[in-house]
Amino acid sequence: MKKFLKITGAILVLIIGFLVVYYLMNNETLPEGKKGKEADALAIKMFNAINHEAFENAEVLEWSFRNAHFYKWNKQKNTVIVSWDENKVILNTKDKTKSEVFVNDKKVENKEILQKATDYFNNDSFWLVAPYKIFDTGTERSIVKHEGKDALLITYTSGGSTPGDSYLWILDDNYFPTVFKMWTSIIPIGGVSGSWSNWKTTEAGIKLPTKHTLSLFGMEIDMGDVKAYNKEANALAHKILKAIKHENYKNTRYLEWSFAGKRNFKWDKQEHIVDVSWDKFRVHLYPADKEKSTVFFEGLKQEDTDEKIVKQAWDIFNNDSFWLVAPHKLFDDGVVRTIENIENETALRVTYTTGGTTPGDSYVWLLDENYVPKSYKMYLKNGRMNGTPATWEDWISTESGTLLPTNHTFESGGKLSMGEVKGYN
Repeated sequence: MKKFLKITGAILVLIIGFLVVYYLMNNETLPEGKKGKEADALAIKMFNAINHEAFENAEVLEWSFRNAHFYKWNKQKNTVIVSWDENKVILNTKDKTKSEVFVNDKKVENKEILQKATDYFNNDSFWLVAPYKIFDTGTERSIVKHEGKDALLITYTSGGSTPGDSYLWILDDNYFPTVFKMWTSIIPIGGVSGSWSNWKTTEAGIKLPTKHTLSLFGMEIDMGDVKAYNKEANALAHKILKAIKHENYKNTRYLEWSFAGKRNFKWDKQEHIVDVSWDKFRVHLYPADKEKSTVFFEGLKQEDTDEKIVKQAWDIFNNDSFWLVAPHKLFDDGVVRTIENIENETALRVTYTTGGTTPGDSYVWLLDENYVPKSYKMYLKNGRMNGTPATWEDWISTESGTLLPTNHTFESGGKLSMGEVKGYN
């Protein structure tokens, strides 16, 4: 027995010694930062990089935490379903007294389970959305120099389950967070770092992490099947598509139209080839593979294709087709849909995050009583338009059975004609 105790004691001494050495080698003191306008300016650059607006407008987020706690968070309704083991809590994030607790699908009164759900949500949501919370009430922002570059130190002075914690966000050249360091009450070692780099672009346009790796013994935190989507906005978009006979649009092979009487188009949607004509040029354009395109000048094919003319045709097609078929493209890749209230009317904001010639532009669609678009407000990324309205009018039913607009009127009173619009097979 004495020998056993001696061996056990020796092992404990070694473990304690290892932990002391590890602590001394890895513990970092909390850095002092500079608060004020410069820190807030850096935080805003980080906000812009991660598209904070999309987070604010997101309706539903889903994820899990280390495959043990599961979440469905309806942000706009301030409720989150928290599930673990046999427990489920419908947690009201604004008024905990309105929350409901279920054990094995039976509703119960259990303050302990309710508090545990609250603590789980505070902790586990942090690992999903912390970069979006840097301006929350009870946060302080400071600039800290880290390896010669500005980093953003966030201290939580109140709120959550562990007020007083601090996190240093390390940013790349585009102000995107890639790593953070922690000084928290639950981790005795200061400056433990965690990756924030396994990003996923969700349907709602938010970038969210799918896992983290900590410097503390290489621990990994899996966030599960991360999702963010806008259920009500999607439902409204589907009503628009039904109103404008989108199924018939998908089955329409040929579209013909003109743009302000200056440019003419014939688009084979099935093959995605379009003839673009203007001035003395006609381009047989392959939008998805521009190198296959051919250029005609005064009716004669160019032996050496002018790439600048092909690029001009591609830009023209992207712009001019938008004015014909934009309402049919609400669910294209890179399109984010959100609900807005404009003059007491429910409207649909559509933001193009990728594709086209000007990614980042957004449009707020206003609808008639049948959900057919009657106008939209334009918000261009370059700032030239900030809510500029344009009508979508004189819709026609084409031979193929889809609805397309033939005219637009602008705030200035100017009009844009789409010419003789045709859709057929």
